[in-house]
Amino acid sequence: MNHLSRKQIQQIQHMFPTFAHLPAESWEAAQLLSINPATSHSIREGHILQHAMFIVSGQIRVFKLSQTGREITLYRVHSGQCCVLMMASILGETEYEASVAIEEETDVLLLPVSVFREWMNTIKPIRQYIYKQFIDRMTNVTKLLENVAFQPLPYRIADYLISESVKGDCLRLTHEQLAIEIGTSREVITRILKSFAEQGTIALSRGKITILDRGILNRIIEQHL
Repeated sequence: MNHLSRKQIQQIQHMFPTFAHLPAESWEAAQLLSINPATSHSIREGHILQHAMFIVSGQIRVFKLSQTGREITLYRVHSGQCCVLMMASILGETEYEASVAIEEETDVLLLPVSVFREWMNTIKPIRQYIYKQFIDRMTNVTKLLENVAFQPLPYRIADYLISESVKGDCLRLTHEQLAIEIGTSREVITRILKSFAEQGTIALSRGKITILDRGILNRIIEQHL
């Protein structure tokens, strides 16, 4: 096993300030792994994790898969974050309850489960960081569950388009990708998007959704608040 270099440790500590005061010997069992969308992995529902994972750079998507094969995105894990479902699985000594998709070039800090548990038990700042991640994710997933259970699809689609377009009105997004994000079928997504387009709310082209009238989308959202 290759030990982390000083430069790699500094990069990790920059993204995870809570690791800043660990003694040098604490890093001996850690690894920094570079992965990409083509990387084969076994992190799927039912997997028993051997390492705690922290995203140093890049992004992964955490999702659930139904018995019929339909996906719904739970959340994404970005630089400086960890997957709380992984942490819960490790701490509870249970199977992982979701699956992972690697969406781009990503560097992952790997800690053997035994090391992570020791850090949780003995290092208060790391324990506090993990608990804060739990709280933040719980809020997001609770909102997702509420939307799935209580909100109609036009609301959920309008809410997604508004939230994902803060940097511009053009979203590079296929109907299939949106269906996975929302947790429904591509056919239903296509039907609702076409109705939005007929109202002049959006424009549709191959692999792209352009927002033309945010006011209509916001009114759809407000109708169901």
